Amino acid sequence: MQGDALALSADALALLADALALLVDALALLVDALALLADALALLVDALALQGIAKFNSLRINEMLY
Repeated sequence: MQGDALALSADALALLADALALLVDALALLVDALALLADALALLVDALALQGIAKFNSLRINEMLY
């Protein structure tokens, strides 16, 4: 009887260790996803800045043509 309880406790601890390992992996994936999101946002800011510069240049060229 006591041996069964010890075996169940060992199994429960092993499952807990597995669950914690999965949680660590999930957190690492979340960190990676957040880093990718930050990179995407930086690219968006750059694209918007370039779009603004292109629009400004286009307006300046139009002014010079007139």
